[in-house]
Amino acid sequence: MNQSNRTSILLRYVAISLAILIFAGFIVVKMFHTTVVHAEKWNQKAAETLKGSEVIVPRRGNILADDKSILATDLRYYTVRIDYRCERFREKTFRDTLPYLCDSLAKYYPFRTSAEWQAYLSRPLSKPVNERPRALKVVSNITSSEYERLRTFPFFSIQGRNKNGLFKETVLRRSNPYGQMAKRSIGGVGEQQNGEKHGISGLEMAFDSLLYGKPGVAKQIAFTRKISTWVEQPAVSGYDILTTIDVKMQDIVENELSRVLDTADADWGVAILMEVATGDIKAISNLEKSPVSGNYIEGMNRAVLGFEPGSVMKPISMLLALEDGLVNNIEESISIGSSYTYGGGRPITDSHYNASLTVKGVIEQSSNIGMTKIITNPAGQYHNNTARFRERLEEIGFLDPLNMGIAGERIPNIEAKPSRISLSRMCYGYATEIPPIYTLALYNAIANGGRFVRPRLVKELIGEDFDSVIPVSYIRDRICSKKNADKLIEMLTAVVWGDRGTARHYVKDKNVKIAGKTGTCYMIDEHGYNKSKKRLSFCGFFPAENPKYTCIVLTCNPRRNLMSAGSSSGQVVRSIASKMFSRGMLDNISDYKEGLAKESVPVLYASNKNKNHKKIKKELNLSTVKELSPEQGYETPRGTVPMVVGLGMREAIVALEESGYNVSFSGTGFVRAQTPKAGNHLAPGSYVNLSLTEF
Repeated sequence: MNQSNRTSILLRYVAISLAILIFAGFIVVKMFHTTVVHAEKWNQKAAETLKGSEVIVPRRGNILADDKSILATDLRYYTVRIDYRCERFREKTFRDTLPYLCDSLAKYYPFRTSAEWQAYLSRPLSKPVNERPRALKVVSNITSSEYERLRTFPFFSIQGRNKNGLFKETVLRRSNPYGQMAKRSIGGVGEQQNGEKHGISGLEMAFDSLLYGKPGVAKQIAFTRKISTWVEQPAVSGYDILTTIDVKMQDIVENELSRVLDTADADWGVAILMEVATGDIKAISNLEKSPVSGNYIEGMNRAVLGFEPGSVMKPISMLLALEDGLVNNIEESISIGSSYTYGGGRPITDSHYNASLTVKGVIEQSSNIGMTKIITNPAGQYHNNTARFRERLEEIGFLDPLNMGIAGERIPNIEAKPSRISLSRMCYGYATEIPPIYTLALYNAIANGGRFVRPRLVKELIGEDFDSVIPVSYIRDRICSKKNADKLIEMLTAVVWGDRGTARHYVKDKNVKIAGKTGTCYMIDEHGYNKSKKRLSFCGFFPAENPKYTCIVLTCNPRRNLMSAGSSSGQVVRSIASKMFSRGMLDNISDYKEGLAKESVPVLYASNKNKNHKKIKKELNLSTVKELSPEQGYETPRGTVPMVVGLGMREAIVALEESGYNVSFSGTGFVRAQTPKAGNHLAPGSYVNLSLTEF
């Protein structure tokens, strides 16, 4: 090595050493500035970071039907975005595959055409790299299976977020698996100013503090190498609420109410079905005509709002008359005539003339005159003390808050000191405002032998380590004697089965004996009562000889076909009772197989994953049931459709979604057929169609 080479190498060493020394000096100076000169600033910032805390949002509880199927739950949805500035974004590959990617997007997300997708996704490429978006939204509110399908699209199938830029944001959204079923009573949630989501209506609002749970707290903690999040107080999940809703009965009630409303072209309708012995609300539906589509959708919860009830009030007035001794013998005759004036008001009339009626006939034929004469009898307590009528209703608990869990609940509005004219109208259903649920509860007490059970929509709270059963309770242990309750049941049975009963043409059913009362009330507008607009109701119970369920239906302003209380609201009650009988819901043996082809043979998956197969086998002829081994059931290779025939709807959906498929279905109950059939090869993300029926 010559001298010149040595000199050159030494100079390089010197230069490198100087550079290292300068860099080291820079580090020392910076450390001095950080740890000494600006120490207070950085210490303050560290203290703020460590002092800060994060709120851990708790899991909101589910709302469950009485069989523990889910009515409302938080489901995880995703918003998918592209980061055009990710470290190793394969721009050339993206440009080459963009037409194929956009074809796939247009097929599954057709709110843009393929050309529109190309324009939308290629627009960021025209900008300088440092100005391209880091989170361009592709699609939002998609499920996990939809996201997995998206990952199979051209370019998005490249592994690694830093290569294709694809990432997802998780959003928890309140979902109702049964759609609009009992939606108003279940309620909804909304986001508050602080970002928390709380109930804004129905059960979601009434039980929000229990459903929401308790937020947790997380803090930043300084560890040896870094600052990390430390959960100081874990979040406590909200309680699951077990309601009294029976999904099968709810389906019947909604379908029958919707059918009659559509036939009658009515504005809205309400139907409530309640179990006599427990007060459990098994179904509740509030339907109104959509101004957009004209179809009937879940609307305002009118079940708890006050309306003039019309003649369904008469049995309540008759209950007071029996208990207070105004009448005793229901076969006693009362003079009626063409009109009756009381208190100086306009004459009270009936829809048809009767010279006289029995006390029983007053209810059977819905006589306004007869009911007024009974309540305002000069020998009775109400003639000289009109306020006593409301006091008696208060004494029997008719004005007590029900506190059953539905937000917006109101108590009946009945004048405290009515005039004699008002009293004469109140006793047959005018000059009052009574929520349908209160009328139903009083009829239920009659059906229950005089025991006034409290309606309830919630029967249990379920926590991680705690269950709380809400017991059956009574507004009053007894509001009338069993003897008088039986008399009222006889009168209400005559309304449907009597020779001149107001519901005899529409509510009779050969299989179920229904007892109840029709009610017609003219609606009020700016000019007073409008006789062209009516609110029609029927409230009753069945079977009349051993009441198990009470039901009330209101139909508002029918415009065609079904213009009477019996033909509209009464028909809904009759159809509900008939359907329940045909499906064995009234402690009867049913041979109901609607929707099941005669030649089809139900096939049940009999592994321990199916909790219902023994029950179904018992209800079906055992010889028609083919049991499958577990190997033929859920345990199928991915890409192969699993066997779900014979499973309940919820189990079938879970099994198919776990296998990567989307599900569409029709009907309710158990799966009787699936398309494609089990064992077929089908790409994940495809749809499997299920046909359901009540076995």
